Amino acid sequence: MLFDVWAPTARTVILHLPPASGLPMTPSPTHRGWWQAEAPARDGTRYGFSLDGGPVLPDPRSRRQPDGPEGLSAVVEHDAYTWRHPWRGVPLPGAVLYELHIGTFTPQGTFEAAIDRLGHLADLGVSHIELMPVCPFPGTHGWGYDGVALWAVHEPYGGPDGLKAFVDAAHGHGLGVVLDVVHNHLGPSGNRLPAFGPYFTDRHRTPWGSAVNLDAPGSDEVRAHLIGSALAFLRDHHLDGLRLDAVHALADTRAEHFLAQLSEAVDALAAHTGRPLFLIAESDLNDPRTTAPRSANGHGVHAQWNDDFHHALHTALTGESHGYYADFAAAPLAALTKTLTGAFFHDGTYSSFRGRGHGRPVRRPGAAETPAHRFLAYAQTHDQIGNRALGDRLSMSLPPGLLACAAALVLLAPGTPMLFMGEEWGARTPWQYFTDHQDAELAEAVRAGRRREFAEHGWEAEAIPDPQDPATRRRSCLDWDEPSRAPHARLLDWHRTLLGVRRAHPVLAHLPLGEAGVRCAEGGDEQWLLLRNGPLYVAVNFSAEHAATVPVPSARTALLAAWEPETRVVDGAVRLPPASAAVLR
Repeated sequence: MLFDVWAPTARTVILHLPPASGLPMTPSPTHRGWWQAEAPARDGTRYGFSLDGGPVLPDPRSRRQPDGPEGLSAVVEHDAYTWRHPWRGVPLPGAVLYELHIGTFTPQGTFEAAIDRLGHLADLGVSHIELMPVCPFPGTHGWGYDGVALWAVHEPYGGPDGLKAFVDAAHGHGLGVVLDVVHNHLGPSGNRLPAFGPYFTDRHRTPWGSAVNLDAPGSDEVRAHLIGSALAFLRDHHLDGLRLDAVHALADTRAEHFLAQLSEAVDALAAHTGRPLFLIAESDLNDPRTTAPRSANGHGVHAQWNDDFHHALHTALTGESHGYYADFAAAPLAALTKTLTGAFFHDGTYSSFRGRGHGRPVRRPGAAETPAHRFLAYAQTHDQIGNRALGDRLSMSLPPGLLACAAALVLLAPGTPMLFMGEEWGARTPWQYFTDHQDAELAEAVRAGRRREFAEHGWEAEAIPDPQDPATRRRSCLDWDEPSRAPHARLLDWHRTLLGVRRAHPVLAHLPLGEAGVRCAEGGDEQWLLLRNGPLYVAVNFSAEHAATVPVPSARTALLAAWEPETRVVDGAVRLPPASAAVLR
């Protein structure tokens, strides 16, 4: 077997294959900075590299870390896995995503345990699971955004074969799988990449320190490392897409942006495999270039999260107005109208949170139409729940009727809907920030830092859950007894109904951004909104105290679904009880 590693400044590199003695590696005759050696190995063989007589380190491109990020790497023979379910893929247009964290989806926190719950998701009617990061990180439990081995799979979850079994089983249920990957930084513990080469640069600074090297000397190989990791997950684990974490933190001044290079490589792999593959970016930039085609000098990412839609909906539901919610809270339904028709609320407007103008419009006069499915719509995500002080979901403060309003707008809005695990039944379990750092100093720094952050907003330090306490993770696990109990069962049935309506109207998958129309009444006792999306109308009454009479445009409008049974269409209007929603055609 050929072992190789990029170590451009090393004078000597030794391959270690315990219990054998070290094997000197030789410079590659064709690839500058690379070292190589032939040695017998099979699936599971442990190995590592020593540079210039230093300690034995794991492979930067390790496919498996059986003993955690600091241990030896292990050979993985991907072809040894027997796939059970043929799979042609499910394209992004028309998709409904379900964000899922393996470590808290079940109390066991493993791929194997999650497989047993896939039937629930298939019955719900979503099309894709969006897995939060699964690359190895220190300890057993964590969010996954501090991974340090970008080609491998967290061993406590089940390792690479566990991920394959999960994806295979999901495909057997007709569900695609998207994986959240983190290219903008590595975790603070166990990151050995700097020992091998210039994977990071001080040209740019990020919230996590030095930036990943995308544009300094040596960046060709760093970009290849990240793109190779992405393609390996799509190819070797049969994934259907990738969610790219915080792409606004990818500091890149090269003429071809890293995202464009990545999207081109993914499109080429899709053409080669004959399966639809796609990328979804998390971006704070409100920049249309993220999802614009490469042919139009965009980055060619296929979709992006749209936090502006979330913020507008959140303020309409809760009335919260602090921090980045302030601009949306001034007139929540007007903000929601703007995001339903144009994606971005901040499209060059002044952002009080940032103290400057922010964003650009997606739709411009004379420009080609932009597919609405490029923008994800959601009421809750891991970020928007877990980064709150107590990790509280909307269901912990809102009545079921307002949760039903949120579901109707998310699942039948323009764009690609996404749910966060447990949202479909109004889970009352929190989803809190938790870690399992093995370094005691780092653990204390994280604990103190989180409490200090929220103390600045008036919280008592003792009220903030300790991220290192195992109870914090246990509290965050879904309670699978809830879906069968009131009021959860009713909300779950409502989500299934809405998803059934969406499936029955496939035209929603192909509408351009801006095709939808919105009317709303905001002020006094009236807090209602009427969305027209294709042949459907979604009427919601955000007032928890007052009924609403919402005018509909045709006497032939038929009621397809209603949260409250007393909802009626009379005299050209739909009469909505307080905190309720209806769907009409």
